[in-house]
Amino acid sequence: MKKTAIIPLRKNSKGIPGKNKKKMLGRPLFSWVLTEAIFSELDEVYVFTDDQEIVDYIKREYFWTSKVKTLLRNDENASDTASTESAMVEFAGLVKTDFDILCLLQATSPLTKAENINDALNEILSNKKDAALTVVNTHRFIWNADGTPQNYDVFKRPRRQDFDGLLIENGAVYATTKEAFLTSNNRVSGSIGLVKMPEESLVEIDSLSDWDIVEKLLTDRLKKLKIHQRIDYLVLDVDGVFTDGCVYYDANGEMAKKFDMRDGMGLEILRQNNVEVVVMTSENSELVAQRMKKLQIKHTFLGVKDKFSFLTHFLSERNSSFGAVSYVGDDVNDLANICSVGWSFTPADATDVVKANADYVLTHNSGAGAIRETCEIILKYNKRYEGI
Repeated sequence: MKKTAIIPLRKNSKGIPGKNKKKMLGRPLFSWVLTEAIFSELDEVYVFTDDQEIVDYIKREYFWTSKVKTLLRNDENASDTASTESAMVEFAGLVKTDFDILCLLQATSPLTKAENINDALNEILSNKKDAALTVVNTHRFIWNADGTPQNYDVFKRPRRQDFDGLLIENGAVYATTKEAFLTSNNRVSGSIGLVKMPEESLVEIDSLSDWDIVEKLLTDRLKKLKIHQRIDYLVLDVDGVFTDGCVYYDANGEMAKKFDMRDGMGLEILRQNNVEVVVMTSENSELVAQRMKKLQIKHTFLGVKDKFSFLTHFLSERNSSFGAVSYVGDDVNDLANICSVGWSFTPADATDVVKANADYVLTHNSGAGAIRETCEIILKYNKRYEGI
């Protein structure tokens, strides 16, 4: 069965202007659910938007997977008053209903994981439901407007551990068979399966305070998932790590960057001890390409904006994990990786937000021995795994 997902995005947002493109942990909001969808059991994922900038971004950033596609939605179905169902109906017509299961994913639910998507699909594929949606089991006491309780007896107030609570729709994942959707034109209909997600996924991003709450929840979750093992990969940013972050220009453009020769020797020693070096930078610089060629770093990736998604792909291809990675970054676009890898480092002169989240703040500045210091720490750390 062909399993297709749609992530509807609108260009304009009144609550938080530019919400879908606003950076959460250094990544556009929509990229969190998009990455999970890529590594789920879905066959294809359409970003359905009226924003050409998002379309261009996706084509640049996700070239490494054939699963991600883009489709422009019409202005009428991208207005404030348009329903999500109207966008789904438009999408189904544009793709000529070439799917067996249609999955709706919401960009405003960045806590969605691939397994949540897979569980929703499983309700249809294995449990033979017509549709499925994600819910949260909340233990809140609910009241009606007339002052009467909905879900408990005020004279027999239950303890939390004895209270079943309520299942509340969290708006993250919906799935439906093609037949059910064509019959109802609704995201769910017929027999509906429920997929439970953690209670924190109930927070909706409608204001900047919601944004801060969800970003903190996401940061904490990434850090809790960290695992420590032998470091097999050292992943490095360039500007602000290899260099002091300064770029010298003349009338013809980029002219010079300063690199520390001692860093190169540290990386050579690290490779001799079976740690692969990977360079990942958002800049597309010929000077950087030349320097990495000189250092014989074959895994050099330029122009990578979504570093978390690309690193996930890189490790997946090698049957490895974030636990085997040490990462050095200095700015907000490194944050997701800083919070996820086995060990993260940042130079002494990095931005405050990165220093607050890195595992280790180095004593050396960027472009002045930070990488060499990292190499020496990794060599000492990996010794504990010798002979295992």
